[in-house]
Amino acid sequence: MAYPGIWANSYGQMYQGAPGNNNNYAQSSQYPPSAQTSQQAPIPANGQAEYGAQYYATQGHYPNYHNNYYVSSTQPALTATSGSQVTYQLQEPPNEAIGEIKYTIDDTDRRGGKKSKKRDTENGDSEIERVFIWDLDETIIIFHSLLTSSYAQRYGKDTNATLQLGLRMEELIFNLADNHLFFNDLEECDQVHCDDVAADDNGQDLANYNFQTDGFRSANAAGAICLGPGVRGGVDWMRKLAFRYRRIKELYDTFKDNIPELLSSPVGEAWRQLRTEIDQNTDNWCALALKALGLIHNRPGCVNIMVTTTQLVPAIAKCMLYELGPVFNIDNVYSATKIGKESCFERIIQRFGKNVTYVCVGDGREEEIAAKTHNVPFWPISTHNDLMALHQALELEYL
Repeated sequence: MAYPGIWANSYGQMYQGAPGNNNNYAQSSQYPPSAQTSQQAPIPANGQAEYGAQYYATQGHYPNYHNNYYVSSTQPALTATSGSQVTYQLQEPPNEAIGEIKYTIDDTDRRGGKKSKKRDTENGDSEIERVFIWDLDETIIIFHSLLTSSYAQRYGKDTNATLQLGLRMEELIFNLADNHLFFNDLEECDQVHCDDVAADDNGQDLANYNFQTDGFRSANAAGAICLGPGVRGGVDWMRKLAFRYRRIKELYDTFKDNIPELLSSPVGEAWRQLRTEIDQNTDNWCALALKALGLIHNRPGCVNIMVTTTQLVPAIAKCMLYELGPVFNIDNVYSATKIGKESCFERIIQRFGKNVTYVCVGDGREEEIAAKTHNVPFWPISTHNDLMALHQALELEYL
């Protein structure tokens, strides 16, 4: 299937999609020439609302990024000449292994060889200048479209083979969620964020705590009410709920870099084989996304945030199985299942403040609408070409 014709990201930067089949994207697609970097200027770190308002005001409608996606000439100019636009031809990517399954992330900032600033939820949020809000399914990973066969139909893959890959990954996701992440206990008590019940945690040492016999599951089966954040049920029950989310965080932080160590030996080997097959059948989609995520992760003052419609516990399982842990701290994963993406965006903006620049990356209407509501520029992901262009825009510091 041929790439879309001319499309542009939310900053007014236009790209010319290369002709050819997506199966051969590495050979048929081209990156923007580095010679053009002197013409570009990054969007301001502040003035998010003004920029976003102007961006959406010039659109008049949601861009249909599956077709041609044009940007009005009245948008903020990114070139030396006011109001002008630059059309880039995507060139062949740098000579490095795009197809590697695991993208290695170190502490070096590519731009200057400096160590990235350490970020954590206690003191790192105040240092953040730019927040990238990512969707998960069909943006970073290919999962749902394997189960519906839409990916196979779009890219000319074997429908039954890709369906089986999706079913095998689905089984791994729910086995991990059930066996290690308490999904049997938490399915009806799912939260938006892992810390939503942290206030009920008394800090008890869980080293020898027996989750199987603490009475939480029997109380749940007897009709204990699972309440949302900020609403308290029984003190003892809420404390046990908080313990489970604390243990999930501990497991995530311990095994996010080495998920086979958490899985049993045969399951770990099955996971390795499945990841290889999925990468091969999706033309290294996840590897391309990880390259962009890695650039953001290693850039001082920037952070990756995930907002997904998947329930929180399965979303965390997906992050672990697709090796997203190194670029997504568990504190930066939000589930929009209960409250929707617009409300999740609002929580994130309240967390980081209004003087931070936000960028939304996704494939669907829901995150696009949420971005519009909060005046956040939106970078659409529809093809491999879009991920490659995003990586190049980040590498050349357009974003």
